[in-house]
Amino acid sequence: MTEVFKGSFTQQEPIPEEAIEAAVAVMRSGRLHRYNTAPGEIAETVLLEQEFAPQMGAKYCLAVASGGYAMATALRAVGVKPGDRVLTNAFTLAPVPGAIAAVGAVPVFVGVTEQLVIDLDDLAAKAEQARVLLLSHMRGHLADMEALMGLCDASGITVIEDCAHTMGAAWKGVPSGTQGKVGCYSCQTYKHVNSGEGGLFITDDAEVAARAVMLSGSYMMYERHLAGPPKEAYETIRYETPNISGRMDNLRAAILRPQLRQLDAQREKWNARYYEIERGLRDTPGLTVIERPEEETIVGSSIQFLLKGWRGAEVQEVVGRCLKRGVELKWFGGAEPVGFTSRYDSWRYVDAPRMPASDAVLAGIIDMRVPLTFSLEDCALIARIIRAEVSAVYQGAMAHRPPDGGSSPVGTKAF
Repeated sequence: MTEVFKGSFTQQEPIPEEAIEAAVAVMRSGRLHRYNTAPGEIAETVLLEQEFAPQMGAKYCLAVASGGYAMATALRAVGVKPGDRVLTNAFTLAPVPGAIAAVGAVPVFVGVTEQLVIDLDDLAAKAEQARVLLLSHMRGHLADMEALMGLCDASGITVIEDCAHTMGAAWKGVPSGTQGKVGCYSCQTYKHVNSGEGGLFITDDAEVAARAVMLSGSYMMYERHLAGPPKEAYETIRYETPNISGRMDNLRAAILRPQLRQLDAQREKWNARYYEIERGLRDTPGLTVIERPEEETIVGSSIQFLLKGWRGAEVQEVVGRCLKRGVELKWFGGAEPVGFTSRYDSWRYVDAPRMPASDAVLAGIIDMRVPLTFSLEDCALIARIIRAEVSAVYQGAMAHRPPDGGSSPVGTKAF
C-alpha cells in the first residue's frame, strides 16, 4: 500500500500559554503602543529588547514591525543612499533585494555554492563594486563567517546579516547576527518565533543603534529605549534622521518574550526532525544531501537537497508526485516565482547579469519546511516518500539513456 502523509506543512505550534496570558494582560491594559505606559511601568517592547540583546550577545536591540523593515533600517543606518550599490546573495528571498530597493539602492548579486551559501570567490571578485553586503543566511545555511568577515574587513565592506532563518544558529559558537555591523531577525509566523509579523535589530555600534531608533519612529522619546545607546549618541542624529515609522507594539512583544526563552529547546526539537529527514534521504540515487559543517550550529526549521543536473521537467515531476502523497516541496529553479520561491532574475527591477555557475545550483534546489508539529515518525515517513519518488523519476530518466551511452535526461541543463 502506498504511504501518504496527511499532516500540514503550514501548521505551527500553538502560542505558549504564558505568551497568551501576557498578551491578554496587554490588551486588558489598552496600552499597546510602546510609548504608552503607566507611571513606573516598563513597556513589553523594552523588556523584549533588554532580554534579546544579551541572549544574542549584543549591546543594543530595537524591536520593529518586520524583518524586512529591520533590513531597510539597517541599510539606512549604516549610510546607504539612493543609487548606492549593495552586495547580496543570488540565492535569497524577495524581502532581501526588496529592502535594498526600498532605500533606493541597487542590488549586486553574488553567487551561490552547492553548500547553498554565498560564494566567497565571487564576493572577492565583486568586492570593489559596493561598500555594504546584505548577507542572507538563506534557509539557515551559514558560510564560513571567519573567512567572510576577513574578506569584508580587508575590503572595507560593512556587513549586515539577514538572520531570518538563523535565530539561534551559530558559527563556531558565535551567534548568527553578531559578526556583522547589524543583525536582523524576523518574527513572522514561519520563522523561529511567531508573532505573526515582527522584527528585531541588534548592533554593538552606538551611532547605528541611535539612527535605527530615530528611523523607527521614536520622535524625541529615545531615552525610553533602555536597550538602546546612551542619550549622548543622539545629540546630532536626532535632528538629521527622518522618522520612517516601523515600531513593534507591546502586544507582539508580549507574545515573543516567552517564546524566546524557549529558543534553545525549540532548536533541539527542530534539529531532531531535520536530521531524521536527512538520514532518510542519504544515498538516494540522483539526490544530493547538503552536508552541514561541524563549525555550524543549525536551526533545522527547513531542509534542502539538490537534484543536480536534472532537467526542469523531471524536477517538476518529483515535486508533483510528492505532492500527490502529501509532501509539499518547493523548487527554486523554476522560471516563474511560485509562492515564496524565486531566483535573482525574478526581480526585474534589477538589471542582473547571468551567473551560469549559480544558475546550475539554483536549478536543482529543493526546499521543504519542517514544522515542529511534525513528529519524528512523520519525518521518517516524509523521507521515505521523497526517497521513493526521486528514485522512481531518476530510474525512469536513466532508462531512457540513449543506447550509444550519450547523456540521459538527468544530467542536462535545467534552465
